[in-house]
This record gives sequence, structure tokens and C-alpha cells, in this order.
Amino acid sequence: MKDDEILKKYARLAVKTGVNVQKNQTLVIMSPIECAYFARMISEIAYEEGAKDVVIHWNDELFTKIRFMKAPDEVFDEVPNWIVDSYLHYAKQGACFLSISASDPELMKEVDAKRIGRAQKARQKALKEFNERLMSNKNCWSIVSIPTSAWAAKVFPDVSRDEAVEKLWDSIFKIVRVDKEDPVVAWDEHKKNLKKAMDFLNTNKLKSLHYKNSKGTDLNIMLPDHHLWMGGADYSADGTEFIANMPTEEVFTMPKKTGVDGIVYSSKPLNYGGNLIDNFSITFKDGKVVDYTAEKGYDTLKNIIETDEGSHYLGEVALVPFDSPISNSGVVFYNTLYDENASCHLALGRAYTLCLEAGDTMTEKELEDAGANNSLTHVDFMIGTSDLDIMGITHDNKEIQIFKNGNWAF
Repeated sequence: MKDDEILKKYARLAVKTGVNVQKNQTLVIMSPIECAYFARMISEIAYEEGAKDVVIHWNDELFTKIRFMKAPDEVFDEVPNWIVDSYLHYAKQGACFLSISASDPELMKEVDAKRIGRAQKARQKALKEFNERLMSNKNCWSIVSIPTSAWAAKVFPDVSRDEAVEKLWDSIFKIVRVDKEDPVVAWDEHKKNLKKAMDFLNTNKLKSLHYKNSKGTDLNIMLPDHHLWMGGADYSADGTEFIANMPTEEVFTMPKKTGVDGIVYSSKPLNYGGNLIDNFSITFKDGKVVDYTAEKGYDTLKNIIETDEGSHYLGEVALVPFDSPISNSGVVFYNTLYDENASCHLALGRAYTLCLEAGDTMTEKELEDAGANNSLTHVDFMIGTSDLDIMGITHDNKEIQIFKNGNWAF
């Protein structure tokens, strides 16, 4: 465990810049029990910053595994009303939500993937309204990570567990800029740099993107009319600025639901619910997944894609240069929060409605007509490589090189 001074620096960054807790606001924290000391530190700082109250939802992945291994099938089709009521109660009161993401990437490898799929689907259905609130930024929300012993051992397998945890702490502090004298100022500068790329893409109003690399990716993605690129800071419905992912290196938008054609190959493993999916490919026709392969985790990938009809389509297109801090670390984190910010990525499932002009005011039918995908799920997967080229096509058929050899070309 790191010394209190730098931990408090990180916790304050999560409170002030991440969820940006306001005076008299409730903060809801979702935390693994292994991260209790950090969750308590965050709660203390939140109160000091004027929070009305702090509520912590604990999760225990070791018990979760026991339940998956021992409980009868039918329990995985139900989510108790009190869980749903709790999240919605605080969301409707205007609370902000902070998740601490730190799981063992292969804890669930002995568990039947169908059981995990059933549980995930039941939870997504039960929390549909809550998840839609967060994806449309009705509430401020953020995700941060801290090391756990099992996660660190997977990332750094060639050293002792204590050394692995130390190395992972050092990596995280550097990546989230806690090593800077004033992390808040460092993040302000970072947000400005992301905005430059975002403004370029929004100014050029692209019609489509064409991806190619030596792994075999050859994918054409149409973009909806009136799409918007976003990145860096988000804003809640009441105008409060927050950072949804810490770290974040991406600018992103939504694809046209029925406008994706070709094949894409993964570039990093995907940790989903304690199972790894690796070396996989997905083929699209008219937007829909028509084929997929995986050297590892095929059943888990199958369960993601078959969550519902919308999970057969893409909901996000995100651009991250290969020459970026997380990528340059050379570390595979087996944690999507970090790996997606080291790599261009796509997401199966629900689109962010704010990636359309006036999208936050549209009905589901209007969003569908505009080209937005809807689903219970939203799962990012990494596709960026050092030789990825992306060509943008404008509405007057002008070509603009967006990425060349894995990095911004403009």
C-alpha cells in the first residue's frame, strides 16, 4: 500500500476532477472489499468537500465465484428489487457515482460462461433505467482503479506479489497524472489537448471511416448525420463537469447502426466478468455481427454478442493514438479502463445518445431513426495497432487521413 499522502492526492483527484462532488450532493461508491481503505479515504475527502452523504455498495468477487460455482441456476435470472431501488433512489436525487475497478482477470475461468452471461443479462435488464441515466450523463459518474494483489500478479507475473503491486501503483499514478505536483492542473491541460482532436473531427463532419492494418482488419464504419465527437470532460444535465474515465485518452462518437461492414481483429485481451477473451475477430455486414472467432474465451464472447439484438451491433467508435502514455508503458493491464485508453477501440451494444446533436432530447424511436444503436449492454474491445491506418471520407467524398501508422495524421 502506498503512503497516505499520495493516496490522498489520488482520492482527491477522483472526488474533485472525476465525479466532481458538489456541496450537499450524495456520492455513491461501488467498491471491491479489497479496496475498502481507498473507498473510505474517498468518503472522508468527499465529506470534507461538502458532500451531504456517502453511500458505499461493496462487492466481493471471491464470494461471487463461490455463488457461481454452487448456487442453483435460477438465482442468476433475478436481481433483488432493493438493489435496483437503491441505485435509482440516489440517481433521482442527483447523486454522483464513483466505481473502483479492480478485479482478478481470470478468477472466473472455471465458471460456466453461460452462468455469467445469465447473471450479466439479468443485471443489465434490472438496471436498464439506471445505466441509461449514466450513459446520457443525467448524473456525474467516474471510474478509477487501484491495484489488488491478484490483478497485479497477472499484469507483472515475473516478480513477487508485493513487487507487482508496487509496480502497478507506480504505473497507475503516472498514467492518471498523480505523480504531477498538481494533478488537477495537469488534467486541465490534458483536456485541452483532447479537445483539439475532437474539434478537428467535428469540424470536418465525416461520413465514414475506413480501418486497415496488418492483422487483417479491413472495416468500413458509416457515421450518422449530425454525429458529435466527444472526449475528455463530460457535463451532467445540470452543467457540472466530470471525467467519466480516469485515465482517458480517447475521442469517441457513435457509428451508424446499419453502416458497419468488414472484419476487425482484437489487439489486446478483453477482461469480461473475470474471463479473458483473446485473439478474436468480429465480422460485420450491414452493421450486424455475422461471424466471430476467438482463440480464448469464445463462449464469453458469444454471450456478450447474444445479450440481445442490439449487442449484435456497434455503439461506439473511439480513437486513441498508439503513441500515448498507456500504450507507451508497454503494459497490458487486463483491465478495460486502462487497455481501452491505450488503443483505438469499438464497443458492442448501446450508443451514447450525447454523440448525436440533440440526442439527449430524442425518443428511442427518433434515436433509432437517426442511426443510434440500443442495447442492454455496452462492451468495449481494443483494436488499435502500431500500423493502423484510418481514412476519413467527407460528405463530398474528400479523403482525410485520420490515423497513419497508429497515430493522428493531422
